[in-house]
Amino acid sequence: MKPLGPIPRGYGAVDGVLAVDGIPVTDLIASAGGTPLFVYSTGLIRARLAELRTAMPERLAIHYAMKANPYIPVLRLFSELVDGFDIASGGELAMVREAGIDCTRVSFAGPGKRDEELGEAIRAGVTLNLESENEAERALNIAQAAGISPRLAIRVNPDFDLKGSGMKMGGGAKPFGIDAERVPALARRVIESGAEWRGFHIFAGSQALDAEAIAETQAQTLSLAAKLAEETGVPLPHCNLGGGIGIPYFPGDQPVDITLVGRLLAEQFAKLPPVLADTDFCIELGRYLVGEAGVYLARIVDRKESHGEVFLITDGGLHHQLAASGNFGTVVRRNYPAAIATRFDAEVEEEASIVGCLCTPLDRLADKAGFPRAEPGDVVAIFCAGAYGASASPSAFLGQGPARELLV
Repeated sequence: MKPLGPIPRGYGAVDGVLAVDGIPVTDLIASAGGTPLFVYSTGLIRARLAELRTAMPERLAIHYAMKANPYIPVLRLFSELVDGFDIASGGELAMVREAGIDCTRVSFAGPGKRDEELGEAIRAGVTLNLESENEAERALNIAQAAGISPRLAIRVNPDFDLKGSGMKMGGGAKPFGIDAERVPALARRVIESGAEWRGFHIFAGSQALDAEAIAETQAQTLSLAAKLAEETGVPLPHCNLGGGIGIPYFPGDQPVDITLVGRLLAEQFAKLPPVLADTDFCIELGRYLVGEAGVYLARIVDRKESHGEVFLITDGGLHHQLAASGNFGTVVRRNYPAAIATRFDAEVEEEASIVGCLCTPLDRLADKAGFPRAEPGDVVAIFCAGAYGASASPSAFLGQGPARELLV
């Protein structure tokens, strides 16, 4: 049997059925109208934010990177819990507005911003994280034509990356941000234009589980921010330290020691140079805040055997949970945490693979893992589904359509 990833803390059972915030998933499926269904836990999200606030220095603001999960009820919940939001498109800006979030709490990063996106963001009071000199000039021209003083920051492409990160966002040639040596000249150009100078955004990598590597990158980020601010010639008003904190998905993964990250960052804050003395700092997190608070539920519609292997065929699949299928940047496929939700506290009886309903061998949600014996009508649960699930998967593939979503 191949091992499954670790089921996150906070899930329980009611009469043998998986429960989210104390509610059996069978009841949640009934209230949502069926499967496939993503369920997001308010209780687990609140607990994660509380834990993070306790661990981090009080000076550090927390932003939600909504690319992880842009479900409108989730955005409204986070509006009560975080200090700001980070978006990556005009479409996400529209979602922020739909959720009733004050756009002055929002920053906008990402290469390839269209002129219409820049204009909408400038008019709304969003902070633009500039990704190139060309983007800076377009933003300044659009703002001048509108008679608005834009809120502008610079996304820096650092000379380092986050060691052990699942996705490296800095170091070397990158489409993201402006190479560090070119930043001071552009910063002076922005300041001299009369725009509201909002500082730097420095993001080196994501999905790291090593607390010391995260802390080392944060220290490098602070050092780079100080150097660039000195070369710019003005104190730095704001610095986004990026994110990078991951969650355990696979067998053997261990959660980040968030207390250690916070303690080491506090030590860095205690020895900041004068140019950063009054700087406002934030981190932007998505996956870490919501990933473990989500579970994907699909119903078994068929059970079959082929050459001695058992396949549990569900009404869901990779069109909703692309990452769990191993087709979202994973080099070697490993099993996400998974369970038979309707037999949650039962013993393992057999080896089986959980697959979806698509006509492709890639549609596999759990590969040769140990489960209680399950039959058509049972429900499977794929955990760590709160981030990069519903919105990061090809829901239109083969005309299957999107999954339902529910915040409890």
